[in-house]
Amino acid sequence: MIRTAPATWLLLAAAAHLGFQLTVAAVVYPALREVGDEAWSGAHERHSRRIAPLVGVLYVPLVIALAWVAATEPQATGTWLALVGGALSVLTTAALAAPLHGRLATVPAVERAELLDTLGRVDLVRTAGAVLCLVGAVVLLA
Repeated sequence: MIRTAPATWLLLAAAAHLGFQLTVAAVVYPALREVGDEAWSGAHERHSRRIAPLVGVLYVPLVIALAWVAATEPQATGTWLALVGGALSVLTTAALAAPLHGRLATVPAVERAELLDTLGRVDLVRTAGAVLCLVGAVVLLA
């Protein structure tokens, strides 16, 4: 049983991150899909402006907690589960979700549905990573 400050902070950061991911998947993206063509540009711009600070507030502590746990508990199974899950979420966000949002800002309406479908699939990967990260944190503290 590992009961360390790094593992506890990881649990908190991973739980907050998963809550965020589930909210985006269940509330935010479905709401964006309902925006009409005439309002799309403004709605997407507001979404991007509002969510960017939340990503920073959640991802920075998550990455710090992951690094801290990796440094203090490098042999633990939970560490590796959390690292793989956290990396999957963070890297998928940076490499796929962020560029898709950039394209969504300027894409013609006829291409938007396809990009939103792709973003939904990317979001499933990010959410799976967030779940795995939280499982790793729980395993560390079990």
